Amino acid sequence: MSDAERPELTPRAVRLEAIYDRVLPRLLRVMLIASLALLLPAWWFYSWAGAIGFAAGALVSYVNFRALARGVEGLADRIVNRHSGEKGRRIVLRFLARYGLVGAAAYAIFKGSVLAFRGFLWGLCLPVAAMMIEAAFEAYAAFGRDS
Repeated sequence: MSDAERPELTPRAVRLEAIYDRVLPRLLRVMLIASLALLLPAWWFYSWAGAIGFAAGALVSYVNFRALARGVEGLADRIVNRHSGEKGRRIVLRFLARYGLVGAAAYAIFKGSVLAFRGFLWGLCLPVAAMMIEAAFEAYAAFGRDS
């Protein structure tokens, strides 16, 4: 869509878009902080093998989340802007490569150590923790200002 075809945004829509633009970087930052904070408990419960597995899971999770965000942005741009430079096949290939990365890492770690695999599964849950923290942040921002 060209700028001439795009409807004017209301001030509220502009404000919401500015808020949503900051969510993804904040989620990625929370994932990094949570991975560092949870590395010690992973070591405590599963020894060094679990801590290494957790670090690998956290890394795969972070890369996977960034690739997902980039893929969704590329797909949305492809849908909205018909003259997008992004190729549809490349978007689909990136989506499939994400799952291949997770599967290959999980298989290699599972074959190496069960404790490392448990730590790896902890690391894969980091986006969920980041989204829960983001939801709490948004709730505080929405309800905390009213009181």
